[in-house]
Amino acid sequence: MDSEPVIASQDQPPLRPSVLPPLTGQETFNGVDATVADFWRFAMSDLRMNNTRGYLAEFLVARAVGAEGMRVEWDEYDVLTPGGIRIEVKSSAYLQNWEQRNLSRIQFSGLSRKADTTGGGEGPAEGTYHADVYVFAVQTATSHTGNDPLDVRQWDFYVLARQTIVALGQRSLGLAALARLTDGAVTYAELAAAIHQAAARRP
Repeated sequence: MDSEPVIASQDQPPLRPSVLPPLTGQETFNGVDATVADFWRFAMSDLRMNNTRGYLAEFLVARAVGAEGMRVEWDEYDVLTPGGIRIEVKSSAYLQNWEQRNLSRIQFSGLSRKADTTGGGEGPAEGTYHADVYVFAVQTATSHTGNDPLDVRQWDFYVLARQTIVALGQRSLGLAALARLTDGAVTYAELAAAIHQAAARRP
């Protein structure tokens, strides 16, 4: 006789995934002649893809501030510095990996997020701001000739403190607004200092 499915009750503790060590890329599949590196090449070789470019921007910010560990997909922020600064990273680019008639408009959305609720409960209707510092990364290439997301000289970074984002009360920002709200873009070499300066303005 087949067993009946078990329906979890609301009182049951959540199913929490274990923390895995980072992969090296040399791990092999069971039953497939391929490595994890083969999968990475298949899935993320084109760094111009929107989702992959976002991961790359988070990686660059993490490296700039000396953050360790892996990104957590559903965390309330993207990067945590060794000193405990919580950073939200947003990325955008003028060029995409599809045919365009015009360059893309630089726009950053999702500045506030609804709080995560474990167990299927209802979260608050309004989003909240979970990070201490917000970094807006722009991949600045405007021609496919020489477009190289791996070249940090092709990235601009705009850094805002949390209280500035909260005071605006907006879920999205454009490039013109960022230029008004900041002292302008910083380079990758200047990014860590700009993040720490923004964090120091926390009330």
